Amino acid sequence: MLNYLQIDNYALIEHSEVEFFPGFNVITGESGAGKSIMLGALSFLTGERTGQNVLRTGASRCSVSAVFTVPEALREEVGKLLDESGIEFDPLSGELSLRRVMTSSGSRQFANDQPCSAKLSGALAAFLIDRQKVNEQLSLQQPARQLELLDRCAGTVELREKCAALCASLREICREEEEFRENLPSAAEADRLKLMLDEINAVNPEPGEDETLADKFRMASNAREIIGISEGLVQLLSESENSIADLMGTVYRKLDDLSRLGASCDGLSQECTVIQEGIEQLGRELSDLSSKVDLDPEELASIENRMGDIFTLKRRYGPSLEELFANRDRAAEELARYNAAAATAAAFAARIAHTREELEKLCQELSNQRKKAAGGFLSQIEEKLRSLGFGKCRFEAEFTPCEPGPAGADRFEMLFSANAGSQVLPLRKIASSGELSRLMLGLKTVLADADDVPTVIFDEIDMNIGGETANAVGEELHNLGRSRQIISISHLAQVAARADHHFKVSKSADEGSVRSCVELLKDPEPEIARMLGNTSAARKHAKELLKELRRD
Repeated sequence: MLNYLQIDNYALIEHSEVEFFPGFNVITGESGAGKSIMLGALSFLTGERTGQNVLRTGASRCSVSAVFTVPEALREEVGKLLDESGIEFDPLSGELSLRRVMTSSGSRQFANDQPCSAKLSGALAAFLIDRQKVNEQLSLQQPARQLELLDRCAGTVELREKCAALCASLREICREEEEFRENLPSAAEADRLKLMLDEINAVNPEPGEDETLADKFRMASNAREIIGISEGLVQLLSESENSIADLMGTVYRKLDDLSRLGASCDGLSQECTVIQEGIEQLGRELSDLSSKVDLDPEELASIENRMGDIFTLKRRYGPSLEELFANRDRAAEELARYNAAAATAAAFAARIAHTREELEKLCQELSNQRKKAAGGFLSQIEEKLRSLGFGKCRFEAEFTPCEPGPAGADRFEMLFSANAGSQVLPLRKIASSGELSRLMLGLKTVLADADDVPTVIFDEIDMNIGGETANAVGEELHNLGRSRQIISISHLAQVAARADHHFKVSKSADEGSVRSCVELLKDPEPEIARMLGNTSAARKHAKELLKELRRD
């Protein structure tokens, strides 16, 4: 139930605080006073997309807040929804607050004073409020809308959602199949990929082999010069006359002479020994280097040919070995997809056939439940409409099979006759908006009972009706208010007079600024009189009307 609504700087409303009550709450006021703005603020609060135009002229910020009491039957579901978003909820009190703030930079939403998404606000509102907007009754003329209403009353919404989920799965499988076929290589492309793999596999290069071969080739092609320089260095170090090793012997002898003359040369002799050992080690390594260099011209030719093969592959499929390997792997994958195309296509066909079969079964089950429930659904509406002035009305259900889809495999249309003996016709052929308004009220009453929605909001449900029908609509709203909270905007005195709580919206202008305000009427008689024309006869009628209804 909606307990409290606060509006600040929204449209014409500068500031308004309204406490709503159980039962039938009616909102009245002059045309243009801002009655529908209150309900618009509720839509804004619960996540409806809107622009900066909702900001009151001259204001940089607007906000709408509301406090609800969640019925016990819905607290588990609402609590789960809030818990998934990390928002605390007390299931004992069932209290839930929602707030939305709009500034020039955008809007923010809150649930129980914690930031939340517009999607969450909308989901919470779906549990708590069923709102009928102005001219929504026209949507009743659409068979798709009638089918939605039947599903709500028949309790087949979950089955319908499963159908929609299966349809989405089927579309996804078909999309994957189409993508598979579009990206499948052609026969010519498969031949090219096979040739590419054959060429690469025939050479079978190793990672980094091009650089290794380049080093070997460089050494092999310069082998004679490398050997010559290495052997010359060995000669210079130790094997030639006056080699560095021989000269180091002279150094040793001179150091001995210095020692005999009294100089301390022990440290220098040790350094000389280290140098001598280093010269010997260098000579051995140079000898090893020259011995490892191969002068075999056949090996040089082999290295050169291998380098040429790898260079050709890199030029065709590279330019680097890393890219060549990546292209080889992609080609192998594409060729594998091509070779497995028949099996993959068969797997897709099996998945599609299985999903379609499941969808058809589900649609059949959904159709059976709809047809089973349709009679009772229409009978309930007939019963409601009889109390709203259609004493001889008749409804029939027309089911037409259609291709399985998100809404099942039924096209459903309600056929209606307002008078005995008249032919039943589709609602889209009913011209009277007054008839549609009463029909919407009857539907909302039936659906409210089915959904356990705690608050039902009607925006001018009594449009284009009057007389005894208006009395009947007022009585129906009053009766509906015994089991749930009703909030209704009305222009009819007969309807407003049946309210348990009467709110009046008025508009005032002050120094060029227009404001709307809302007040709870302790005595609704003057407002009822205004709605009847505010003549002396109207005031008398208002008094008698309220007296009679209160006696009831």
